[in-house]
Amino acid sequence: MIEPVGALVTLDLAAESPLGTMPWIITFGPLSDEEEWEPVVCGPYERPHALALAGSVVADEDLMAVVEPLLPHTTVDDIRGEIAAAQQAEAEAAAEEDEIGDDVSDAAGPDDLEDDEEEFGDAAAARMAPTEPPDPEEIRAGFARISNRLLSQH
Repeated sequence: MIEPVGALVTLDLAAESPLGTMPWIITFGPLSDEEEWEPVVCGPYERPHALALAGSVVADEDLMAVVEPLLPHTTVDDIRGEIAAAQQAEAEAAAEEDEIGDDVSDAAGPDDLEDDEEEFGDAAAARMAPTEPPDPEEIRAGFARISNRLLSQH
C-alpha cells in the first residue's frame, strides 16, 4: 500500500456553485516550514483536472498543493470588490475565532487547551491519497473550454 505523503487544500464547493465552472489554478509549495522555495503556480485548468493533477503530484512528495478558482475580473472595481469581500470574510472569521477563544478559555483549563491543539494539529496534517492524473489531451480540451468560456463572458 502506498502511504500518502503530500497535502491538498481546496474549497469545499456545493454542486451548483458557479465557482465550479471557473478556471482553476494549482499552487505547489513546501509542506514543512523547514523548506523554503518559490511556489510553483500552474493552470488554468478545469476543477476536476486541477484536483487530479494536484493529487497526483503531492501523493508521493512532501508538498502542499492549493487548488483555487481563478477569477478573471476585467475591471479595477471588480478586483477591489473581490479584495473587500476577502478582507471582510477574514475579519468575520477572526471575530468568530475570538468569540470561540473566549468561550474556551472560560470553560477549559490550560491542560484542556493543550489537548485540543494536539487534536487540531493532527487534523491539519491530513495527507492526500494518490490519484490518477488526467490524460494530456483531456487537459488540452479543458484549456479550450476555459478559453471559450472566458471569451464568451465579456
